[in-house]
Amino acid sequence: MQEEVHRFAISFHREKRSARQTASELDNIPGIGPKLRTALLQKFKSVKRIKEAPLVDLQSVVGVARGQKIFDALHATQSE
Repeated sequence: MQEEVHRFAISFHREKRSARQTASELDNIPGIGPKLRTALLQKFKSVKRIKEAPLVDLQSVVGVARGQKIFDALHATQSE
């Protein structure tokens, strides 16, 4: 019985850790869903590169309004 409880606890913590590792700063931006996040990551390959990208490049992938929203959100968190 104790081994079963231990196995359950380990699997629970692994799932929790895995979910934490897949989270990114893009998740905190309202209006950015899984499809848009995937499109950005496919184009830029990492959140770091998305942050470093010029506004024009972001807008070419997601549109003018969303690009501005992402750019502002990512650069507002840098200055804090």
